[in-house]
Amino acid sequence: MIPPKIRWGILGTAKILQRLLPAFRLAPSVELVGIASRFADKARHAATVEAIPHAFGSYEELLDSDKIDAVYIPLPNHLHAEWTRKAADRGKHVLLEKPICPGAGEAAELVAYCKEKNVRLMDGFFWPHHPRTARLREMLDSGVIGRVERVSAAFTFPLTAGLENIRMQPEMGGGSLLDVGCYAVYGIRWAIGAEPVRVFAHAKYAHGVDMEMTGQMYFADGRMASFDCGFTLPLRTWMEITGTEGTIRVPNMWVPPEKASFELIREDRPIEEISISGYNQIVCMLDDFASAIREGRDAKPSPEEGVKTLRVLDALANSARDGQEIEV
Repeated sequence: MIPPKIRWGILGTAKILQRLLPAFRLAPSVELVGIASRFADKARHAATVEAIPHAFGSYEELLDSDKIDAVYIPLPNHLHAEWTRKAADRGKHVLLEKPICPGAGEAAELVAYCKEKNVRLMDGFFWPHHPRTARLREMLDSGVIGRVERVSAAFTFPLTAGLENIRMQPEMGGGSLLDVGCYAVYGIRWAIGAEPVRVFAHAKYAHGVDMEMTGQMYFADGRMASFDCGFTLPLRTWMEITGTEGTIRVPNMWVPPEKASFELIREDRPIEEISISGYNQIVCMLDDFASAIREGRDAKPSPEEGVKTLRVLDALANSARDGQEIEV
């Protein structure tokens, strides 16, 4: 029987928790019950500081607990499949830090495994759950800018951490494409509503990982899209969607502020700013996932969307390495 609130545990004490823990406290559908670390002292410290009821001295101990219904896994990319499978084996639903896995093939197998175990799996992108995204989808579908023809997107930030950072570890699934390029690629797929058939990319590498990348995505009907991502430029988190009759510009697409806005630009009309305030997209994600668990259905967006994005990411990575267009 599902309790009144979904009881959560967290595997690990990654820095991203600084952004997620406030949302766990605010989301009405969830209760954060436990946190685990490979080191018992570290788990106890985190539990004390964050007022989490239970500390577990290993990931297995948390997964074996009957106090936990669902887990959030913020571990490095190369560990996602292993610990998601272990959670699914114990009947725990999984919210997985993006991307699902370093590659599409492994991700597809993991999605199938969770379905076989009858547990819900969600790819942990925040932005699809913000009400601004639903409003954007409504406007695009209404034809307010005509047929979408071009999309451009960016996600960059200056990485100041050293080589010990997991983003700089190729064996852990590091690099800017998997870390932040995945947002731009997912957003482009979402905005155009189709899958690219070919891609071309150029990247700069250091220490075995892509530090920055620019890419082109080509669609079967002739439409095109472009993006850039990386660890070398200032913070940029925008998307621009251009149709036959206008353009929508979305600042802070991936990490919106309290007032989440976008601009509608049409010829011979004043620029129209549309904003939606009062929402925390991480709270929205947690509540959406809780609804999927309660209703016994796939999460929305479904984890298959993550697999589709990874197919494009795989092709982009190959294109950047080989210096030629690659079919998706």
